[in-house]
Amino acid sequence: MASIEITTPLTDAIVKKLRTGDNVLITGTIYTARDAAHKRLVEAVDKGEKPPIEMKGQIFYYAGPSPAPPGKPIGSVGPTTSYRMDAFAPKTMELGLKGMIGKGPRSEEVIEAMKKHGAVYFAAVGGAGALLAKCVKAAKPVAYSDLGAEAITELTVEKFPAIVATDSRGNDLYQRK
Repeated sequence: MASIEITTPLTDAIVKKLRTGDNVLITGTIYTARDAAHKRLVEAVDKGEKPPIEMKGQIFYYAGPSPAPPGKPIGSVGPTTSYRMDAFAPKTMELGLKGMIGKGPRSEEVIEAMKKHGAVYFAAVGGAGALLAKCVKAAKPVAYSDLGAEAITELTVEKFPAIVATDSRGNDLYQRK
């Protein structure tokens, strides 16, 4: 099966064409964000503050990158378990987030929010963080740097491999029979 090459930021047209099970190669900007960053972002927005990054069309990669070895933009950057962000994901999609990358199934509430806001969930291969790091061409923390590996980090990626785990219609690879 051939891979579909997509470029960020994601548009509604890109998201709508993706189907559960599609192999994709992502090029452009994605942002790492884990539990602590999600919590802080949602709390700030709930207080009336603006998100620290432009959310429209963006992808959050649920990962905490390890420090960069000499001459590399990033260390290992494997996916973390996505359900830990489920309490915050509907709000991030409401703010314009169009994609999420992680591992494992999502809650029914997240899938409903994906259908409502036209978003997609990609799975990345767990245990392949060193291989995935080879797709990262640049990395820089852009928000909440006090959180260390859990800061929001902007990644410039080229042909980052992922699988559409849940499409914008709610079809879910984890629930296929």
